[in-house]
Amino acid sequence: MAAPSSRRACGAEVTHEPEVRLMPAPSVAAVAGWERGMRRARRLGPAAVLRLLLVAHVAAAFDPVSVGLVIGAASALTGYLSYTDLYCRFAECCREEQPLNASALKLDLEEKLFGQHLATEVILKALTGFKNNKNPKKPLTLSLHGWAGTGKNFVSQIVAENLHSKGLKSKFVHLFVSTLHFPHEQQIKLYQDQLQKWIRGNVSACASSLFIFDEMDKLHPGVIDAIKPFLDYYEQVDGVSYRKAIFIFLSNAGGDLITKTALDFWRAGRKREDIELKDLEHVLSVGVFNNKHSGLWHSSLIDRNLIDYFIPFLPLEYRHVKMCVRAELRARGSAIDEDIVTMVAEEMTFFPKDEKIYSDKGCKTVQSRLDFHEAPNGAG
Repeated sequence: MAAPSSRRACGAEVTHEPEVRLMPAPSVAAVAGWERGMRRARRLGPAAVLRLLLVAHVAAAFDPVSVGLVIGAASALTGYLSYTDLYCRFAECCREEQPLNASALKLDLEEKLFGQHLATEVILKALTGFKNNKNPKKPLTLSLHGWAGTGKNFVSQIVAENLHSKGLKSKFVHLFVSTLHFPHEQQIKLYQDQLQKWIRGNVSACASSLFIFDEMDKLHPGVIDAIKPFLDYYEQVDGVSYRKAIFIFLSNAGGDLITKTALDFWRAGRKREDIELKDLEHVLSVGVFNNKHSGLWHSSLIDRNLIDYFIPFLPLEYRHVKMCVRAELRARGSAIDEDIVTMVAEEMTFFPKDEKIYSDKGCKTVQSRLDFHEAPNGAG
């Protein structure tokens, strides 16, 4: 499935229709060409290696067969890298056994995600444990919940970037948006069939594929149950193993339950950092299961305990909004102007009506408000 265009901090994304993108099997001509390249390489001197690599870089944009021939020759000359290693320097490869850089993921989460200590902790531990397991019993399945603008989409971007080098643009990362890809309630059966084919085809091409389902709260009940066999404890389904794949659901459902818990802590004089996963996870799973607007209403994924973690995203406070503004300024390459930071934060609306603690849009409108304040001569 095609990935969305690049996503900026706190920004929106553009998506395209899903498609099964399979790596083509090498043809007889390609193999023969590669073998000829190997023979030719042995007759060339080491000084030709650099030229071969430069040619491969140009050829990568046009002809995979030429890339194979050139890289085969270069790898034979160098003797240091295998054909696969060298090829993957010029084309994106599915590296199923590539370990997760937990330190890099931790740094990304801590520096880019604000006010979400639970999400940071759970996602880091869940991904690290899963990727370190050479033989997982099932795919990793995470369900992210919270109001809009709290960082769910942003976390999915961070996860994608740490799992695959091209992030959301990777051919091994697949984003589904309910209102775009599954809009019509009367076509649920068609969507279920298509979803199974899309996932089966892409996991066949790359076992460590990442699937992100956005707007789960707008998904028609029953659609997501089509992937239940892929999330279960099966070694294979129709000859395909899904155990190394990762599924992430994003939903606004449960936001009211999360806010209630956060408010209870605040009113009791307790810090939001004192909130633990056990305070919310069970409440979330039950609430989402019984919510007709959750997309997981009476879902077998919950009934069979196939979702590994229900991860709450807490509502953001005034100080967190200011952090988002600073992050967006840095993303734009602009200097941090605290006057602008304060102006943007103070333009946001907060709830509850009396306490005014939490931003009702999180950081969702930070980008558009900055566009206004950074417009030349105050235009716009």
